Amino acid sequence: MSAVPIDAHWAPLSGKVALVAGASRGIGAATAKALARAGAKVMLAARDGDALAAVVGEIRREGHEARFVTVDVGDESSVEHMVRRLLDDFERLDVAFNNATDGTTPQALADMAVCDFDRAIRTNVRGTFLGMKHQIPAMLATGGGSIINMASLAGLQGVANLAGYVTGKAGIIALTKVAALDYADRGVRVNVLAPGPILTHHLEAAGEPARRQAALSTPMRRIGAAEEVAKAVLWLASDSSSFVTGVTLPIDGGQSAGMKPERMYRQLPETATA
Repeated sequence: MSAVPIDAHWAPLSGKVALVAGASRGIGAATAKALARAGAKVMLAARDGDALAAVVGEIRREGHEARFVTVDVGDESSVEHMVRRLLDDFERLDVAFNNATDGTTPQALADMAVCDFDRAIRTNVRGTFLGMKHQIPAMLATGGGSIINMASLAGLQGVANLAGYVTGKAGIIALTKVAALDYADRGVRVNVLAPGPILTHHLEAAGEPARRQAALSTPMRRIGAAEEVAKAVLWLASDSSSFVTGVTLPIDGGQSAGMKPERMYRQLPETATA
């Protein structure tokens, strides 16, 4: 099933300014495009300036306004520069999507190098913290806004051999709840997404057998599309979700609901006898 395109005439974010960290490819790039199509001016950020320039070019060719800035989300001075650059260019911040992430090669916990664990925490937990630390004051200055953080279903239920990734994503969920409570009465909403299998460059590179297995792991028996995650970001960014904050939203084809074996065998009840 392919994702339904976002209506080009639907503009719930007209006049708004959005920031997407981790926008060079995959979900981040798809979301930056969706935010622009919904009427927002968009600042894209990531480490890869060439990839960002290519995505910005696509957005501009569609007639929307977008710019980019390189950032290392784990470095405070870099994050501070990212937000300052956005304010210099667009003068306000209404929506922030903190999508930057970092994973490691699957391995048992005791075999994992400390530097690999630290890298996962630096990008996921520290990066999300630093993003919100500098995004929230910018939003408060103009009356509020919406922050959407990127976690994973792995942050809710764990995955073997992914200690750094799972811990990082669980930390993002915890940070989101705290930030949502801290600013719930000050006009800043903070929510977090927890996707299951989504067709990004990582899953593309894993090969057809891995994609097939990922699809079979969901009750819907398919992989999600990056555009489907982007639509969830749009909803959380818009006034349609104005009473929603502190929520962890799974986008997982039903995985978080439980298991659905490929075949279900139902035992018929015995017939009652008089």
